[in-house]
Formats: sequence, C-alpha cells, structure tokens
Amino acid sequence: MPPLFTIGYEQVSASSVLDTLADAGVGLLVDVRAVASSRRAGFSKSLLSAGVASRGMGYLHLRGLGTPAEGRQAARAGRHEEMRRIFAEHIATPTAQDQLDELSRLVATGRPVCLLCYERHPEHCHRQIIAELICERIGVPIQHLAAPPV
Repeated sequence: MPPLFTIGYEQVSASSVLDTLADAGVGLLVDVRAVASSRRAGFSKSLLSAGVASRGMGYLHLRGLGTPAEGRQAARAGRHEEMRRIFAEHIATPTAQDQLDELSRLVATGRPVCLLCYERHPEHCHRQIIAELICERIGVPIQHLAAPPV
C-alpha cells in the first residue's frame, strides 16, 4: 500500500504543488477544504481540478472534511489546539463520518491519494488529523509532502 500523502499550498505556487504531486506518483488529489476557493492563483476548485487533470491525476473535493469557519479562524490566529478541538467536534458529525468512510474506501484501493489544504505545516492543519484517522482505520503510513516555497 502506498502512503497517504498530504500537502499544503501556503507560500507555494500551483505549478510547484503539481510537480510535487506528480513526482510522488499521486493518482488522486482530495481537497479537504470546507471552501474550495483561494486568493492564491491556481488553487480555486475549477483551476486546481484542471491542473491535476492535466497531469493525469484525479480530483475530489470532500467539503464535509473541511474545518468549520470558527476552526479556520482559530488556525489563522495561531490557536491550533482550539482548531483541533473544533475539528474533533466536526469530524464526529454524520456528514464528516460519511466522507471519512468514502476517503477510507478510496485509500484502501491502493491508489496513491493526497490530501490538500492550505497550511504548509501539517501539524497546524486538520489534514493531519484526517490522515491519522485513515491510518488508524487502514494501517497505511502517512507521508507529508512539501512543495518548494516561492
């Protein structure tokens, strides 16, 4: 089984993220942002989806695995423990659990999957929590990718 990859796009260009994903052999990019839009060029849902498709990868947005607004505010303010608490409550909701089940099934197929969110450092991002939950369920290793900053 390949590892479950994660990547953040803070301080990086879309092309460097796409290069990093391709170099790692990612087959499916799973966007775990609650809101799949960005002021950073190339990271809105439609542009990102087109970019990964141009590299032969799939794209899936699992909005239900995104951090609620108050959790995103806590993360932006550097209150990472508060963000983790808010996300822990959110991940227990039926919608989030359904999407976690869907993600588990996708990872279990053996297709190389990468979780994408904004924060560069996974320890400050909910994608690490998601990856740890998948690891507990399936037993795959986690590998955090980092594209070169701009």
